[in-house]
Amino acid sequence: MQQGDFDFGRLSRFPDVESPDLVAVDATDRLVLDTAADLLIASEPGEVVVLGDRHGAMALGAWGLHGARGVRVHQDALLGERAGLRNAVATGAEGEVTWLPFGAELLRGARVVLVQLPRALAELNEWAAAIVRYSASDVTVVAGGRIKHMSLGMNDVLRRYFDRVDVGHARQKSRVLMATGARPVQDPRSAPPEPVEVPAAELPGGSVRVVALGGVFAGTSLDIGTRALLAHLDSYADATDVIDLGCGSGIIASAVALARPAARVTGIDQSTAAVASTLATAEANGVVDRVAAVREDGLAQRPDRSADLILCNPPFHTGAVISEQLAARMLRDSRRVLRPGGEVWTVYNSALRYRLMLEKLIGPTEEMSRSPKFTVTRSRLR
Repeated sequence: MQQGDFDFGRLSRFPDVESPDLVAVDATDRLVLDTAADLLIASEPGEVVVLGDRHGAMALGAWGLHGARGVRVHQDALLGERAGLRNAVATGAEGEVTWLPFGAELLRGARVVLVQLPRALAELNEWAAAIVRYSASDVTVVAGGRIKHMSLGMNDVLRRYFDRVDVGHARQKSRVLMATGARPVQDPRSAPPEPVEVPAAELPGGSVRVVALGGVFAGTSLDIGTRALLAHLDSYADATDVIDLGCGSGIIASAVALARPAARVTGIDQSTAAVASTLATAEANGVVDRVAAVREDGLAQRPDRSADLILCNPPFHTGAVISEQLAARMLRDSRRVLRPGGEVWTVYNSALRYRLMLEKLIGPTEEMSRSPKFTVTRSRLR
């Protein structure tokens, strides 16, 4: 097939955030597909896997441009996965592209793996280790990224698992790394990350052990936004049902459960890595019986009037584009999910005007602390 046979213009980001500055296919997607063209054309059904495909452009391009069949895809973010599924329907690729959880079923027997390079080296390390563990011995990895987000550390990670890593020419501010010569892995099992203890001196409720998969923001460290929110742990309203919205590593969910034995906490995140990390963190702290974690799109699936307390660090950007769309939707849903008198505690960049949004969507909002970097507020449902 020639490139004109597949119309990338039919791809959409929906239900992910959409704006004129955000696209469903970028220069990296196109460069990876062009670089891997011969490999994709020669592939047999079921031999192509895509990791980190943001909205399905790589997987659908592999099928539509180069005839790959039985393409398997993993996308950590739920909204990206849903966008990819919609795009598969829109382009007639149903049955040829399948979204799967990360692991053996996704990668078993793969000979061509296309990758949108993650920013975190720990996540790339997890991906590379799994590729050589489960894929065919002659697998080729074609991994692309925006040059401004790439580092020499990515080459080093790939060289741990492959004999050869070739660096491609730059095009439209993107570049490709090609890895071949997979090295055998002695232990076929995937060892879970070790817990890291955040000391009591950094948390008002005492120390917390944190487990984080590679794709989780801030890893096992206590980022400054979370630190600011947890500084008020003793001031949160008495609550039986608590939601940690955007749970990440699960440090907030476990800290609340440890400090409040009567509380049940639900961590919600659209990231599969975050959900797995939150559950692992809860287990490491002995509170897994009171901490749940679910992969959902914000609060859309939560029942009305089902929570007493919602803790939230709302997103203020998608990629490099500042957007309040996701935050506004999360806060509107918070109003629906809160019980009468319930509270929303929010931490956000001090340069943003979220307090006005909170006043409008939730109710009376009090500034609890403020620094040049972050502001913490408490909002009570009217």
